[in-house]
Amino acid sequence: MRSVGIKALNSRLSEYVRLAASGETILVTDRGRPVAELGPLRETRSPVLADAFLADAVRSGMLTPPALAASGPPPKPAPVATLDEILADLDESRRDR
Repeated sequence: MRSVGIKALNSRLSEYVRLAASGETILVTDRGRPVAELGPLRETRSPVLADAFLADAVRSGMLTPPALAASGPPPKPAPVATLDEILADLDESRRDR
């Protein structure tokens, strides 16, 4: 495992990312104190960024997946107001200026 300070990491980030992508783990230090690790993706990590964020949120307990998987897209919500009502409200709010 390599160790690199934040300044050196910042100046040669592409090199360290290539090392991590090839399987090496890099220990990031701040004034000699370890603060982070840069390493290869886990095999369980999704290649899609949005899926990876969601998976992390589920693992940390911030999100709970649905009990039953829905079939198809979610239902469209009922409209709050008609377009005419929204435009009338907008016109009214602009008259106050």
